[in-house]
Amino acid sequence: MKFWRLWAILLGLSLMIGETIRSWGQGRNPLFVLDDFLVGLPLVVTAILMARPSIPRLCAFSASFAASAGMLYGSFFGKLVDLSKPASSNIEIRLLTALIGFAFISSIIGIFGSIRASSSVSIKNNKITL
Repeated sequence: MKFWRLWAILLGLSLMIGETIRSWGQGRNPLFVLDDFLVGLPLVVTAILMARPSIPRLCAFSASFAASAGMLYGSFFGKLVDLSKPASSNIEIRLLTALIGFAFISSIIGIFGSIRASSSVSIKNNKITL
């Protein structure tokens, strides 16, 4: 589970830091900046909370990867369909699309990895062991 926790932290931080770099000084609408923070923060928080796993935390951990994949799906394919469309960004559109695609694939891998890791959880006397 430590591997998947690290995966979630790196993905969450990369989404938040990447969005900050992308949007810095571009005058982008805050709603389109905050979405990465609203998805990245749960990845980081649930990964930290998984130091002491519980069933609700396991569910939230996997759900945070799913939320990330859902948000990145539209962003990735929206850019992939029309790479010639200008984007208000400090990152060139092709590189930005590749980075978003990598994050999308990382989210999907994280969904399956976190679910697979949680399947090895053992519950005895209301205590969880990994």
